[in-house]
Amino acid sequence: MKYSNIVKGKFISRPNRFIARVDIAGVEHTVHVKNTGRCKELLVPGCTVFLEKSDNPNRKTLYDLIAVIKGDRVINMDSQAPNAVFRQWIKKQLPTAVVKREITYKDSRFDCYIETETDKIFVEVKGVTLEENGYVRFPDAPTERGIKHINGLMDAVNNGYKAAVFFVIQMEDVISFSPNYDTQPRFGQALKNAEAAGVKILAYSCKVTPDSLEIDKPVPVTL
Repeated sequence: MKYSNIVKGKFISRPNRFIARVDIAGVEHTVHVKNTGRCKELLVPGCTVFLEKSDNPNRKTLYDLIAVIKGDRVINMDSQAPNAVFRQWIKKQLPTAVVKREITYKDSRFDCYIETETDKIFVEVKGVTLEENGYVRFPDAPTERGIKHINGLMDAVNNGYKAAVFFVIQMEDVISFSPNYDTQPRFGQALKNAEAAGVKILAYSCKVTPDSLEIDKPVPVTL
């Protein structure tokens, strides 16, 4: 996926989950943060960030913060991007498949439903931005909703569907993916249970630039 009207800025502070203060060309702006997660290891005062300027002059915040430089990496932190790039990627992998977004199954609402001539597949997509020394983990904050989705995928498998949790790692050159047991052991255990039940646990890194994001290659998963 491609962004337009990208500008560079310097992160100042984050008053709440939804906004940040960023220095753009010497002027302080209040910008929208397209990720409500904690992201404390990413949004460090003085770090370089990338923003997309809106074409709508009437918007309350004219810029969206979409990416950040951490060390020598550009990390995309747009929480809406993983679903978009996954749909682009799966359509290339399965060009004749029917791909639908946000499909309800019983009491769960999954990000994607894929139907081929032989399979009906539910997929839950998760974006990953938490990295340390090349190792990436999810989640960066407890997610009861995430556990509910995993349980729903197991139920779908038990009823004849195929299912997967697909982790979109929003950066390049990582070593492996694992659940963040420090933050939420129950999420990691839910993934283990899901894999044992037949749910595929997949992780892919991305090619990232300040104005683009594209799924690249599989990353080893350690549960």
